[in-house]
Amino acid sequence: MEKIRVLDHAIEKPLTLREKIVDFIKDSITSGRLKPGERVPEQEIAESFGISRTPIREAFRQLESEGFISFIARKGAVVSHITAKDVSEFYAIKSLLDGYAARLACAKFTDKEIAKLKSLNQQMEKCAEKNDVKGFFRLDNQFHDIFLKASGNEKLYALSHQIVQQFERYRITALSVPGRLAISVTQHKDIIKAFSDKNVTQVEALVRDNAEHSAEILVKELSKERNQNNGIN
Repeated sequence: MEKIRVLDHAIEKPLTLREKIVDFIKDSITSGRLKPGERVPEQEIAESFGISRTPIREAFRQLESEGFISFIARKGAVVSHITAKDVSEFYAIKSLLDGYAARLACAKFTDKEIAKLKSLNQQMEKCAEKNDVKGFFRLDNQFHDIFLKASGNEKLYALSHQIVQQFERYRITALSVPGRLAISVTQHKDIIKAFSDKNVTQVEALVRDNAEHSAEILVKELSKERNQNNGIN
């Protein structure tokens, strides 16, 4: 039997209290239970979890850094608004960084890394079938992380992570749009093939298209919501 290497397998760590609160609020925002501009009820959350407000405020700081909430004087934490301009600007940057990383990684990509991409995408396909956005998002991060690391450019890797973390909400919201998970799985299959073929130009174009498509569907969804709020059919 082949010896199992611990480092080849992700270990799921128990969530801390702060992480549980962060997940709870993120789910409330992405599901629409908490809407843009609405106050995040700190006291009610404290009572629901049976805790003091200290860990909630720690969670709020993380949520603010990731673009989920913002603070308004005399109102406290509120759900941040998402604008089409912000979405377009974020994904334009993500498209450039991810595409360039994929281009750098392509020539030196190994069979082991390709196998990891395939395994992750198969797991994402199962998540898509169950509409498990949270699970899909976690795996998608790992998928992109493989070629970002393989690029060999440490500053590019660090910058990409910094920007992606800051705008995490946009990515989760885009993945929550009906049909997006299945489309992403198909796009990933094309990306994997381009890596297998060592097609530098194509892999860069496909990775950039993956990001740009997320921007398109999210901007369209924002426009639809705005029209509904304004009573436009």
